[in-house]
Amino acid sequence: MKVAFATQDLATVDAHFGWARHIIIYDVSEDGHRHVDTFNFAGELFEDGNEDKLVPKIEAIGDCAILYVAAIGGSAAARVVARRIHPVKVAEAEPIEGLLEKLREVLGGTPPPWLRKAMLKGRERTFDFEEA
Repeated sequence: MKVAFATQDLATVDAHFGWARHIIIYDVSEDGHRHVDTFNFAGELFEDGNEDKLVPKIEAIGDCAILYVAAIGGSAAARVVARRIHPVKVAEAEPIEGLLEKLREVLGGTPPPWLRKAMLKGRERTFDFEEA
């Protein structure tokens, strides 16, 4: 499952989604994680009502199931959720490596319902009904 992290310093989730200078993407499973890509964003990223700055970020995370952020605006959150990406807000800046390890441990146990649903992103849904 691909997971995105909004960051300013490339090490912690410490960025508002719209203001993030970087989005780092990892592929995470119960066996571990691997870095997939880092997207860098330049220009005026601060809150200014310019919704166009969100387009490249939303495209960058398009195949992710989860997005970790320090904060996210209502419009951006709606766009992210519409792409079936689950935004997760951290209470304070957290190291990405620590979040990856916590997520890996949860995947190896019994993930909560929201995480099980996120894990299905990109997979075809199948139903197994027994014949009567």
